[in-house]
Amino acid sequence: MSNHAPRLVERHCDVAVVGGSAAGLAAALQLGRQRRSVIVIDAGEPRNATSGSLHGYLGHDGIAPSQFAATAREEVRRYGGEVLAGRVVEVARRDGQFRLELTGGHGVVARRVLAATGVIDELPDIDGVRERWGSDVIHCPFCHGYEARDRAIAQVVTHPMGLHAAGLFRQLTDQFTVVLDDDVDVESARLDALRAAGVGVIHGRARGIVVDDGDAITGVELTDGQLVAAEVVAVTPRTRAGIEAFTPIGLRTVPLPSGLGDVVEIDATGATEVDGVFAAGNLVDPSQQVAQAAADGARVGAMISFSLADEDIEDAARPSAHQADWDHRYGSDPVWSGNPNGTLVHEVAELAPGRALDVGAGEGGDAIWLAEQGWHVTAADISAAAVARVTDEAERRGVEVTCRHVDANAVGAFEPDAFDLVSAQYASIPRTPDGRAVTNLLAAVAPGGTLLVVGHDLEPMRAPVDTRTTSRAFDPDAYVRVDDVAAVLAGLPEWDIEHHEKRPRPPGSATAAHHVDDIVLRARRRVS
Repeated sequence: MSNHAPRLVERHCDVAVVGGSAAGLAAALQLGRQRRSVIVIDAGEPRNATSGSLHGYLGHDGIAPSQFAATAREEVRRYGGEVLAGRVVEVARRDGQFRLELTGGHGVVARRVLAATGVIDELPDIDGVRERWGSDVIHCPFCHGYEARDRAIAQVVTHPMGLHAAGLFRQLTDQFTVVLDDDVDVESARLDALRAAGVGVIHGRARGIVVDDGDAITGVELTDGQLVAAEVVAVTPRTRAGIEAFTPIGLRTVPLPSGLGDVVEIDATGATEVDGVFAAGNLVDPSQQVAQAAADGARVGAMISFSLADEDIEDAARPSAHQADWDHRYGSDPVWSGNPNGTLVHEVAELAPGRALDVGAGEGGDAIWLAEQGWHVTAADISAAAVARVTDEAERRGVEVTCRHVDANAVGAFEPDAFDLVSAQYASIPRTPDGRAVTNLLAAVAPGGTLLVVGHDLEPMRAPVDTRTTSRAFDPDAYVRVDDVAAVLAGLPEWDIEHHEKRPRPPGSATAAHHVDDIVLRARRRVS
């Protein structure tokens, strides 16, 4: 790359998923398994962020929400799906597709969009509720009720629907009190039934939560000064659908029959009234727990897959999941400097020229340099635009380079046992659970040949960002990592790892100036 500051990037994919919680990630997993390119944009604001654990999800009960999310993200990335830290500012139509504008200026263009942004809980205006929300102030007896069993629970009812869960809380404890707000109109027969069942019913308006010196809840104070004893407080918040970014394309909400919020309406496939936009999770049903949201996302992800497949059949097309993204990048002005990567130059200095395979050749800086040093070079890339550029530049420079338009994840992508050097310099190859691309790279190396894989040090690229102002353009963990290759080599006796280490990026390299360190792996295949 040239040594200017990182420029804004426009990504292209089959499906953009807005929202990286259970519904969005489950949909992304389904799509990835259908060989669709999917980018999830996650603002990092899950509804259950303040909860210490999630419950009622078979196989995951008691897991921390952060751990669940990390596992789900990793499963999506195993299929090449990207999860970008970022926030969508606006969704617009463009040439029959959608363009999502992200904070910081990056953009994503997609054939379909899934809105999985969830809802915002609008908590009652009671002192202390927001600060303790998700710990000892709860709303769902299924999510956190069991942990409050046999403790004194006060349910502050600020809406008639609040009483909907009263019977469930009563089952959890014999110390249950309902605080009914003065403005809530409830049939007296319903209150009489609660009283007859041993539930205390107090009329009044809650002012705030009272705690002791150890910061444990001791009660709820009413505006008339009365103190209702409690160790746990239950409230029923109203919810607001998070669709602000979608309003320019006409996505709307409708009020819930309960009066507790609004939702996006969908048909049986998860499609909204806006053609090409789907919705899932709490955005369509705020009562969904994590398990239901994940199931809903998986279902809608499958429906989006059908939608794309039908369109491709109609067009008699079978587009590559990732080629469009790279074709767009290489189809405009040059992206890289044209210089060879400094690590490649250093590592091949002692090697006698032979047959070389440059995987992820891009615009050809490495491939053309190798050819100029006397190597017989095959340059391979998933992008047809990149291959065309390498062909043109090699002809201009007067060197011979064999160019191949090929996906490194294709079965038998490269000629086996054929190359004295297989080089993958910062190659962005989507991961697969079976590591097919790694197998292809290793199989291409001739006995006695060298494998050279170089990538960026990923740790700085994983640093948190403030999604209110910044978005990531790429997810490095969705691509084959140098460490992935090293892990495979470590189990193969016919290979010797000569070095696997972090190094400062050589000056004058083709890579961007803001990438400081490289991870370098060099290995040699033994001669039988």
